[in-house]
Amino acid sequence: MSEYAFELALCASLERTREWILGRQLGASVADPGARVVDVCAVVPGPEFDRRAAITDATIPPRAVESDVGPGRAVDPAEAFDCAPEIAARATDRAVDVGFFETERRGSRRHVRATTRYPDWIGGLIGIENKPDLGRPGDLQRQLRRDVSLGLFDTVVLATESYVTGAHLNRIPEAVGVWRFDPDDGDLTVVRDPTPIDVDAPGVEPVAERPLRTDVAIVSAAAKARKRRAIAERAYGKGWRPDEFPACASMSPTEDGRPYCDALDCVVDPGSDCGAACPHFEAADAPSVDTAALRDARTPWVADPEGVARRQAGLDRFT
Repeated sequence: MSEYAFELALCASLERTREWILGRQLGASVADPGARVVDVCAVVPGPEFDRRAAITDATIPPRAVESDVGPGRAVDPAEAFDCAPEIAARATDRAVDVGFFETERRGSRRHVRATTRYPDWIGGLIGIENKPDLGRPGDLQRQLRRDVSLGLFDTVVLATESYVTGAHLNRIPEAVGVWRFDPDDGDLTVVRDPTPIDVDAPGVEPVAERPLRTDVAIVSAAAKARKRRAIAERAYGKGWRPDEFPACASMSPTEDGRPYCDALDCVVDPGSDCGAACPHFEAADAPSVDTAALRDARTPWVADPEGVARRQAGLDRFT
């Protein structure tokens, strides 16, 4: 089984057995953006999760959350963001599109206010690294050491299909938990529980590695908190299922929304396995898969909520 199919099988299993919000392939670096992509992030719903779910089913732009735009007096977005004007404009447009900002005109200029206070909805983050075959570890040790030292996730877990030996456990950081997962029957065995990581403390992020030397950056607790919120928002908006399914006669999605190929008798990666180059490809209409309905029915995530702008507009005269 490919790592992609293993990853989707794990997500489908966790969705059945946990009340988590799952997102795949999310950036998990601060000082060196793009240097680390975590396979799966699980967001544990916090105390105000329902308020977050009521705003939008999409990602709320992190820059909009970090800006000085609040639910009180409308402000000029050019003065409320700590970034280049064109970046502020894009974040503002997106925040309006998803219902987190609403607009009003003052002369020729647009002013915005938040439709609601940003809620405390993140109860915890779990970073999951998938390595089905521990005989081919790749950069596994380096990746997990990075995750533990930076401390963006409350816990970090390695998921594998391999039999886990003491030698395997000795080669990864002690704080990392280990799951043995059978993607065929969904059976998950906890080999080692993860140790909680102090996410409120500064983190240490490797930024350059060379023989006998590793350059690091000290990442402040505030910067980590911003990145944690961005990861959670991205997971909330993105989910784990593919955006599109191949327009091929062999494509027969599973009940839980995984792209299964009848010709190859397995789950395939539409981005790399499918298309005219595949010898089994036969053009057909793409299957209709309502991934939003699947996610809505199986998780705390809410598809297409009513939003809060209309209610806030009625209340903001009292602010």
